[in-house]
Amino acid sequence: MDKPKFFSIRHKLEGTLARTGVINTPHGEIQTPAFIVGGTMATVKTLMPEQVSSLGGRSILVNAYHLMLRPGSDVIKSAGGINNFMNWDKPTFSDSGGFQVFSLGMAYKKGIDATSHSTKGNSSHAIHSKSQLAKVTDKGVFFRSHLDGSKLFMTPERSMEVQHEIGADIHMCFDELTSPLADKEYIKKAMDRTHKWAERCQIRHNELNSMHLAKNEPLQYLFGVVQGARDEILRKASASFFSGCDFDGYGIGGVFEPEEIPTTVRWVCEILPENKPRHLLGMGAQPADLFLGVEYGIDTFDCVAPTRQARNGALFSYNGRINIKNSKFKKDYMPIDDQCDCYTCKNYSRAYIHHLFITNEILGMILASIHNERFVIRTVDNIRESINDRSYFNYKKRFLEKYYSPKKAERYM
Repeated sequence: MDKPKFFSIRHKLEGTLARTGVINTPHGEIQTPAFIVGGTMATVKTLMPEQVSSLGGRSILVNAYHLMLRPGSDVIKSAGGINNFMNWDKPTFSDSGGFQVFSLGMAYKKGIDATSHSTKGNSSHAIHSKSQLAKVTDKGVFFRSHLDGSKLFMTPERSMEVQHEIGADIHMCFDELTSPLADKEYIKKAMDRTHKWAERCQIRHNELNSMHLAKNEPLQYLFGVVQGARDEILRKASASFFSGCDFDGYGIGGVFEPEEIPTTVRWVCEILPENKPRHLLGMGAQPADLFLGVEYGIDTFDCVAPTRQARNGALFSYNGRINIKNSKFKKDYMPIDDQCDCYTCKNYSRAYIHHLFITNEILGMILASIHNERFVIRTVDNIRESINDRSYFNYKKRFLEKYYSPKKAERYM
């Protein structure tokens, strides 16, 4: 089927894998590199869609697993798709639910997160247990809803059907994210399964796109998801597999510590086709992540951390992160950051926001989220412009030296 030009590269940064470009979707362009705002439940927590747009947000990522449970993908389809449902007129991504295979499976109630090198609880390694809410088979994944315990079965085909009903512009293949504590044998098994699922996803996706074409509806796009944990051989094998598949772009699964990006992400991006976009799933919790991801070949990335940290009182600033709940801000009448152009910094003081958090007022979380989201979006916008005008390394150096201590900044130079 014929498609318009989906991705074009504009500029490349010599000596790195970084580039700027543009992704074309039925709901508009995404200038890359771009931060895709995390809107898991068809909402960016504490922010209205109009606010996200005013902050410079150009795309939102939703989660197919969560929306399948509530309100149901059929409800969203009846509303005219995710854009109509949430009053968002710009591009959208949908994640498949692959992360939930991990979080409701091996990681469930074990204190394991996607970056763990060890467990936080009593378990010494990642094992299956009766308490988990997801069971993986080659055919698909059996889930028990974390809401009411009801049973459901997610296959690659069903994931595509759900995502097409949701109607995001860009979908992710259904994949299996493994625990960092799983042994290499299981990681390889999960990777091979992810590859087979990707082939099934692509077949069903193309069938559904043919239906859209017949109805004169916009075509939707599909990204294959590279897996392989932190193992170089497996990551390269997965990247090589997807390089031979005609996907519209590629997601990179797994959540990485900043120091892992120059290795794991580079292994993948050096192999994936240069002329297709690469999305790093769940990246953006720390400012250094933004620079490293771009340098090693990432075009788009998403993370819920900006608003999550904001709701807990952790605020980004160009002089480092601050905890607005700290008593030293009680009589601090400066903005969160006097270099920030967001609505919060233009109109409210640290003292007022500190007061809102101490008194548990919802407005505090709203103002903090406005600031953090704008901070991250603006930083990525500046990264993109600095690549275009060849000032990237100077911009990176100035930013990191202000945000981090000299010793920590040096780790990311």
